[in-house]
Order: sequence, then C-alpha cells, then structure tokens
Amino acid sequence: MERLAGRAILLWGWKRALLAFMAGAIAVLGQAPYDFFAACFVAFPVLVWLLDGAVADAPAGFLRRLKPAFATGWWFGFGYFLAGLWWIGGALLVEAESFAWALPLAVVGIPLILAFFYGFAAAVARLLWSDGIGRIVALAFAFGLAEWLRTFLFTGFPWNPIGFAAMPVPLLMQSVAVVGVAGMNVLAVFVFSVPALLAERRNRKLGFSLAAVLVAAHAAYGYFRLAVPATPSERSINVRIVQPNIDLAEKWDGTVRDRIFASLLELSSAPPKAGAEKPDLIIWPETSVPFLFTERPDALVAIGETLAEGQMLLAGAVRLEGGASAGQAGIYYNSVVSINDKGEIVEAVDKVHLVPFGEYIPFADVMARVGLSQLVAGPMNFAAGTNRRPLALPGGLKSVAFICYEMIFPGLVSVDAASTQIMVNVTNDAWFGDTPGPYQHFRQSQVRAVENGLPVLRAANTGISGIVDPRGRVVDALAMNVRGIIDVSVPVAVSSAARGPVWQLGGFLILFLFAVAAGGLKLRQKLRAN
Repeated sequence: MERLAGRAILLWGWKRALLAFMAGAIAVLGQAPYDFFAACFVAFPVLVWLLDGAVADAPAGFLRRLKPAFATGWWFGFGYFLAGLWWIGGALLVEAESFAWALPLAVVGIPLILAFFYGFAAAVARLLWSDGIGRIVALAFAFGLAEWLRTFLFTGFPWNPIGFAAMPVPLLMQSVAVVGVAGMNVLAVFVFSVPALLAERRNRKLGFSLAAVLVAAHAAYGYFRLAVPATPSERSINVRIVQPNIDLAEKWDGTVRDRIFASLLELSSAPPKAGAEKPDLIIWPETSVPFLFTERPDALVAIGETLAEGQMLLAGAVRLEGGASAGQAGIYYNSVVSINDKGEIVEAVDKVHLVPFGEYIPFADVMARVGLSQLVAGPMNFAAGTNRRPLALPGGLKSVAFICYEMIFPGLVSVDAASTQIMVNVTNDAWFGDTPGPYQHFRQSQVRAVENGLPVLRAANTGISGIVDPRGRVVDALAMNVRGIIDVSVPVAVSSAARGPVWQLGGFLILFLFAVAAGGLKLRQKLRAN
C-alpha cells in the first residue's frame, strides 16, 4: 500500500490529472442506481494521496501554492460530475434538430463548472493539511463546506452530494434526521478517506477506530429508528398516484392533446385495485395537463364529472396569469392546481425554484444577443412563483407541493414542510429517459422524507412514481416507462414537529467541529516543527 501511495504522490502533469479524473468517476458508483459505496473507499484514498503530492515549486505566492491542489480537486470533480450527470444531455435530444448543438454545453459544460466546487474543496483542505489523520479531517471539512455551498451558489445544484453514498438504503438514511446532508457529507468523506492511512503508520489505529465507531453508530441508529414502532397515526388518506407515461414527442402536439387528457381521466377513474379504498386524493405529474385551462374550460368540466363526491385532484399544469389565452400577453407559471369534485380550481401553487436554461433564461436580454435561448424543448418560459403555501386536502389535512427538482434543496423543503402533514413531489423525468437521472431524483425524495419526518407522494410522468414513508421506505412504486396507478392508504400524523432546525443545527455543528479539529491539528504540527 505504501508503494501504491508513493506512486500516486509522485505523479505529475497529465498522469496526475487522469488519475484524479478516474478517481472521481469511480466515486459516482456510490450513487443511485448503483449504490456501490465501496467504490468511495478507493476513490477518496487516491485523492488524499494525490493531494499529498500537490505541492508547488518553492518559492511561490499564496495562490500559486494552492494551484496544484485546486487542479487535482478540479479533475476529481470533473470526473465525478461527468460520470454522474451525463444523462442531462438526454433533455436536448427530445427535439434534437433544434437543440442537439447544445449537447456539449450540457454534458461537458455543467461538470466543468461544478468541478470548481471540488477544486475549492481541495484547495481549502490543502490549507489545513497536516500529517496523518489531520489531512483526513481537513479533507472531510473542506468537502462538507463545498457541498454546502453547492446548495445555493449560482442558484444551487446539490445533486449527488457525497453523503448520499453513505445512505443507499433506509437503514443507513436515518442519521440524516440528526445531522442533515451537510453533516453526512463531512462524515462520509472522513470514513471513505481513512483507508489512505494504510500507507503509513501514524494515526492508523486512531483513524480506523473512529471510522468504525461512526459506521457502527450510523447503522445502529438506523436500526433503532426503523425498529421502534412509529407513533400511531391519527388518521389516513387514500391516495392514487397516476403515471401516464406520455411520450415527450407528443406532449405538446395539439393533435393528440385530447387523447392524452382522456388517458389521464381514464387512469383517474379506474376502479381501485383489490383491497384498496376509493381514493380521496388523486395526483397527476408535472405539467401533465396538455393545455391551458383558460383555453379549455371544458377540461375542468370533464374533471368534475370524473371525480367522485369528496375527491380532490392535484394536477401539474401550466398556469397563465394576465391573459385569456396563450396568444395574449401574460405570465406563465409551472404550477400544481387543486381541483375539487365540481371541477373548480380551488388553489394553486407555483414553482419557486426554476431550472436555469430549462424553464427560464438568466439575463435573458444578454443571452438573446449571443443567440442563446431556452435549451429544453417546451412551450414557453416560466416565471418563478413568489411563495409556497400549504394546499388543503380532504379530511382537513395539508400538503406542500414541490415541482421537479425543487425536491433536491434541503433548506427549501425543510422550510415549507414544517407546517404540513404530507409532501407532494410532481415531476417529469421523461426528459432523461431510463438513465441514472430518475433514480437519483427519486433518492432525493427518500432523503427529504427522512429529514422532515413526513411521507412523500411522488407522481412522475414516466417514473419513478411512488409513496415514501417518513423513514424513507418505499411503500409502493411504479417502474420506469410503464403506464399505471398506485392506490395506497397513507397514514399521517395531524400534528408534526418541525425537524428542519434539528438536522440543520446538527450539520453545522459537524462542520464546525471538523474545522476546529483540522485547524488544531495543523497548528500543532506547526508548533512541533518550530
């Protein structure tokens, strides 16, 4: 092992960049749908050894000294994000004749940008670098900091955080309710990096002992939480999730809209499966309604005739404000509308966190001058909603709806889920086909359920639709690219404590402790050297 570490440390130039790139790509195997977390026990020790050798020629200024570490981290990040996000390009192939030119921008450009976060992490780690376990602590803190910054900088994109590799199954997801994803990122990088100590004798026993304690506590806490019976539910709600499996090539085709709408009504009105109750709540995916209700008021009449007395529909739809039809001036919103059994829209919530270049164009005037427009096929640009409020459900319950990738933002979901009993996620992952993307997106819903202690009802056009309980367990789900429904009785607690402050505080506490430890070990090494 010492010989292997030595060879990695001494690498330079393109060989160092290639090894860092390969290590990052290997680390992606720890994410859904592969869930091979053992790969991270290879990737992160290699990164540690590469950073051991990331030393600038002396003498050098402050930034020049950090350049080798930054470059190493950047190549690691480029490999990680390229291997983990290549499927994003599928959205541009839905209408390839219009958008295929932008494929390199999505497939390569996004990883190029995101890699700067890991380059930053490596540079910060190198600032706090010390011998033995100190450098493992420094790397864990630095990656935790970078992953936290990734949740909000440049609109945020916390997809595939490292901590998810330590949470492949519900048993190993429960710790996130205490330390959040921010804390899990720190602890996961620490544990994954400890095998680097096999190449030296210093702190080897201490490092592996700490890692063993963390892994044991992680698994034991998960076992305890899953073994303890849940608080008896005060009531339940019968839910039907509709997965229509609509081909995106047809979605906005005016000649087939009636057929698409009829398919949604057919699935919604189908008799309950054996043993299931008649649904109180029916959920359609994101933008599933193939036209504007302002253009087709008869669609609301048809929905009212389809719904039985007391039933309610939550439908993903495009909402127009300020115009009577698509041809008039108005503002479009990506929304979830609540429709009662009379065919009346009683409430609506709009998507607050839009996808840049997919649903809106940042700095639209400037982008238009250089010929850049919306990079995903769709009927219009959307405006962002100003706030999100709970939607009333049958039986006096409340839900909060998140549209598409809003579900990947821990802070956003935590704030809104604190005063509700159910979380709803509607999405249209058909843009990405049967790739790792939809599986990774579904994993986000599982983690959000555990963080907030609330069930998640998820409706996706082509999958994965499902019901996740407050412990992250999948109650029922539909496979990718199938047309069907799920009927489930979902138990809920009418009163639920807000969990957000718990895991947010826990995550920042972990970050703080690792920062102090890394700084203290660095200072001790300096004092010892003097």
